[in-house]
Amino acid sequence: MKYLRPYDLAREHGISTQAVRNYERDGFIPLARRTPSGYRTYTEIHAAALRAYLALVQAYGYATGGEIMRSLNTGDLDAALTAVDRGHAQLLRDRSTLDAVGRAVEHLTRGPGLAEHTSAGSEPLSIGELARRLGVTAATLRNWEAVGILAPAREPVTGHRSFGATDVRDAELTHLLRRGGYPLEHIRTVVRQIRTAGGTEALSAALDDWRRRLTARGVSMLDAAARLGGYVALLGVAPAGPPAAAEPAPAPESPPTV
Repeated sequence: MKYLRPYDLAREHGISTQAVRNYERDGFIPLARRTPSGYRTYTEIHAAALRAYLALVQAYGYATGGEIMRSLNTGDLDAALTAVDRGHAQLLRDRSTLDAVGRAVEHLTRGPGLAEHTSAGSEPLSIGELARRLGVTAATLRNWEAVGILAPAREPVTGHRSFGATDVRDAELTHLLRRGGYPLEHIRTVVRQIRTAGGTEALSAALDDWRRRLTARGVSMLDAAARLGGYVALLGVAPAGPPAAAEPAPAPESPPTV
């Protein structure tokens, strides 16, 4: 078996040897064996783990990438795969929201205004219901209201916030753009433009940029899946698949005609 030094792993990725040691400490790569003099010795399994972790960070971010690797390195394959599934589900939700906003922009650029796009008959949502729908906290929604992005109505008796169809659309749009890294000041301008149908150039540019980001994330997930699959194979933790179906026997040839 070939043994590797921290320097060998670090050099492949252009990182420091201290970073490699930190990844080992945090459970992102397995613990290394020590020589009698105390030096770390790594193997190809550690190298594959590091490749997988860095690819996962690119695709899913530091938190999820670390969660996946820690789960694998403690033998919990199901937890690792669940984290992977959540990442793909989030990407699908982002694509669906992006498509919905894109259709709204197309309508605004061709139609007379916003009223036809908004479903006036839909029931308004409370702040808790909207927060659950988006997967954010109620405090986040109140913050978006405080900076002027959302403007929900208030129920006359209780004073509770009531989010109608337009408010929900604005909140979904805000959530999408926040995931794309846009500051609240920029989002406020975009939402106001859409709300007043005064122009969609800023939103169109933001959506084009976010679509490119989603595509890049999807490609990164493909690379991460390949790296992760290779690491799982080295660990030998994947259950055996179902036996391959036997191929049907060839039909006997017809006897020659005489």
